[in-house]
Amino acid sequence: MRIAVYTSNQPRHLALIERLATRFDEVVAVLECNTVFPGQVGDFFQKSPVMQEYFGYVQAAEKRVFGQVRPLPGNVRTLAIRMGDLNRLSLAQCGPLLACERQVVFGASYIRGPLCAALVERDAVNIHMGVSPYYRGSSTNFWALHDGRPDLVGATIHRLTTGLDSGPILRHALPPVRDWDAFELGMRAVEAAHEGLVSLLVDPGDCPPQVQDRSLEIRYTRNADFTDEVAAAYLADRPTRARIERSLTQRKRSDFVRPYIPASEAVAVG
Repeated sequence: MRIAVYTSNQPRHLALIERLATRFDEVVAVLECNTVFPGQVGDFFQKSPVMQEYFGYVQAAEKRVFGQVRPLPGNVRTLAIRMGDLNRLSLAQCGPLLACERQVVFGASYIRGPLCAALVERDAVNIHMGVSPYYRGSSTNFWALHDGRPDLVGATIHRLTTGLDSGPILRHALPPVRDWDAFELGMRAVEAAHEGLVSLLVDPGDCPPQVQDRSLEIRYTRNADFTDEVAAAYLADRPTRARIERSLTQRKRSDFVRPYIPASEAVAVG
């Protein structure tokens, strides 16, 4: 069976492709590319010293969990494009992807128009890094930590729809209970999402999509909300490892849809 994935080119995105390549005959991937040398090559989040510091922690955590950039396995075909160009591709250019039996979106730019319609028609699955419907929009796991809610750091695996992060939920994926560093916690949520997605694709079982209850929304955030002032305040008083572990132990299964926690280190959700 073949699977198409619409994603990016950072280590966490390559790690998902590698995981899919172990379970599917062929992976066809669109890579929307950013620099893999932030701080050395200018890009959108290197505008100030505080953002350089913040994203320096993010990148260090990503490398600890997912390693460096590297070549992909032999059963992966790629189409590399600039970040933000995905919606410029014609359906004909996307033909080899749309011909695949399964469709996955993770870390791509916001998909609109004919491509979005084609993916919705094919029951595409999206990974939203954040626990919907509580946190939607951008940088959602950051905002959960900012709000003192490490228990709501995780990912939502849901059906793709035309709305942002609003599709019916298939399952939530959560990092294991441990005294994680705040930045590594976010990457462990990504790791849980990868595992939870592949498990779902390989063995979907009885997993009917659950419509999101928008009345539960805590925050809907945009890129513009994540300012230098917000980042600086967070860096000065980010949650401790002990506080994170305590919050994770207090998660309640009823708050999530079929929560998935990596089995190797999982602690039961109460």
